[in-house]
Amino acid sequence: MDESVTLVRRGALGVLAATGTVAVLVGVAFTGVSAAVAIGDPGALVRWGLPAVETLTELAASLTVGALLLAVCVLPRRAPARVAPARVGASDTAPTSDTGKAAGTPVLATGRTPAVDGSAYPRSLVLAGVAAGAWTVLSVVHLVLAYASVAGASPTSPSFGDELAVFVTQIDLGRTLLSVTTVAAVVTALALVVATPTGAAWTAALSLVALWQLGQTGHAAGAASHDLATSAMVLHLVSAAVWIGALGALAVLVGRLGTDVVPAVARYSVLAGWCVAGVAISGVVNSVVRLGGWDGLQTRYGVLLVVKILLFGALALLGLAHRRATIPRLSGPRGGVLFWRVVLVELAVMGAVSGVAVALGSSPPPVPEAAAADTSPAYILTGHPLPPEPTTLRWLTEWRWDVLLACAAAAGIVVYLRWVRRLRRRGDAWPWLRTASWVVGMLLFAWTTSGGPSVYGHLLFSAHMIQHMVLVMVVPLFLALSAPVTLLLRAVPARATTLRGDASRGPREWVLTLVHSHVGRFFANPLVAAVNFAGSMVLFYYSGLFEWSLRTQVGHLAMVVHFTLAGYLFVNALAGVDPGPTRPPYPMRLLLLFATMAFHAFFGVALVGGEGLLVADWFGLTGRPWGPSAIRDQQLGGSIAWGIGEIPTLALAIVVAVQWTRDDERTARHRDRRVDRDGDDEMDEYNAMLSRLADQDAPRTGGSA
Repeated sequence: MDESVTLVRRGALGVLAATGTVAVLVGVAFTGVSAAVAIGDPGALVRWGLPAVETLTELAASLTVGALLLAVCVLPRRAPARVAPARVGASDTAPTSDTGKAAGTPVLATGRTPAVDGSAYPRSLVLAGVAAGAWTVLSVVHLVLAYASVAGASPTSPSFGDELAVFVTQIDLGRTLLSVTTVAAVVTALALVVATPTGAAWTAALSLVALWQLGQTGHAAGAASHDLATSAMVLHLVSAAVWIGALGALAVLVGRLGTDVVPAVARYSVLAGWCVAGVAISGVVNSVVRLGGWDGLQTRYGVLLVVKILLFGALALLGLAHRRATIPRLSGPRGGVLFWRVVLVELAVMGAVSGVAVALGSSPPPVPEAAAADTSPAYILTGHPLPPEPTTLRWLTEWRWDVLLACAAAAGIVVYLRWVRRLRRRGDAWPWLRTASWVVGMLLFAWTTSGGPSVYGHLLFSAHMIQHMVLVMVVPLFLALSAPVTLLLRAVPARATTLRGDASRGPREWVLTLVHSHVGRFFANPLVAAVNFAGSMVLFYYSGLFEWSLRTQVGHLAMVVHFTLAGYLFVNALAGVDPGPTRPPYPMRLLLLFATMAFHAFFGVALVGGEGLLVADWFGLTGRPWGPSAIRDQQLGGSIAWGIGEIPTLALAIVVAVQWTRDDERTARHRDRRVDRDGDDEMDEYNAMLSRLADQDAPRTGGSA
């Protein structure tokens, strides 16, 4: 192994931690946050130690997430080799090589060993476990120092322990930090136990839950635009963690990559590109929310923000140069040196960006985090000012952006169009109607989750019902008819091949894994999809889930994801072309469709005739001077559920009927071609049977005459 590669593997994390710590200490010194206060000063150890520990905690969390995602979708993984059945002996195993591989490596049926090394894959899970262990320890220290800073008390105070117990059990910030520490400890245990990409994916999802919780703290929790700032912070933390952590993990594992270095770095480069976009978009949103205007750039906070932007720009350019110039040359004789040069510089800049980001989070922004001046009931209830009375035009012009869902819609359009372009470049056709259907569906999704239905859906039950019915019935109709899974399978090449022995999972493999899993087959079953499509609506509105979706962002996102996915599974089971369900005969499809139509009608009628207000302490306390009363608006929502539910259902019934007609015509054409080619055996057998019956009846007829 090249000496430079050894150097970067041993010193990469040190460079990342050192630059991050130095940057955060310089940043807090520049903003004056580290200065002693006259009353309630926790001491220099807390004032200087908290931002440094917070930086190291975030870097450890990033390394955990990055190492897990390398195992999920980046690192080549050795597939079980198919041993030639002719004979098994000394010649059927590869000899021990001078690189340290043990003898006994199976040989493929072709007599060649797999081209994939695969040694880095299990090491990535070990690295994730070690990083998560460091994350857990640092989170405990961060929790202690965070309370000392908030309370203005020294950790050496005699009553500090009792006060800390109250902090982690009764205060929101303390409970959040304790929850993050607990999640980090669980991730530590899981990362050291799991061995498959599926297990790594579940563990990575759990670690992202901790990042989500961290996104609820800091400036985002007290910003005037709370929902916007929080969702932007979550996107920022996740994107930065994947970007920084995966590169740091690659630097540590580079000595184990061997021949896998080129595909691993190339796959990471694609992942990093999406992370750059996520960090850029969320950074712009955070800056707008916290600066309050161009004058904010003249403050110390604004200067620090400019430094972060410049470092981020340099980092993005380094990544672009890495992708264009370095990756194609990694397989050459000086590939290790090139990898060392690029990675070490990138990690140093990443550490500096992380330190500056923590310094920003520790510094007061120009927009004061004070109590809101708006004391209207609508603001107290929803966290947003009361919008003007809805009109037809305002349904289109009023917007309140949900950064996560808007970015998901934009990314969906970009990815779909790129896949279509890839097909056309190689000469394959893709129906333009499917492309148009996908774009319309994504635009409708963005409008429903960030436009008029979202703005008024927190105040009017009728507006919420419009949002709900569009998500569950209109958007899925466009998405299912655009056949995204079919396009994916055609546009994205398979990653796992027998000769290469790569059992890692890219987008294609993960989608196929989900489609063919027991859970995927169960929910894609047409009957289950119909029950889920209709029954979950009753469970949602007549339980605490509805109120949960109104009061919390997590509940709102869960509602959006569940009902959009439930609608897609139902439409795909009846009229879609994507793989997955075993579709029933067309009469059964229409029967399921009309059954759900009747259910929606009964649900709407129940709301129209109901006198009890759903979530009365929400819709009954909005204090809006316009619009109908809360109970009248709920009854109007029932009419909307009935009316909007019937129109797309009727459109879906027409689609099923057209598909039925085309299927009959296609079957008839196939039969005609078969008859022209081979003759009509069925008709010949039928005529022969009639002839035998006529011959049998002839003697009896003659005798009676």
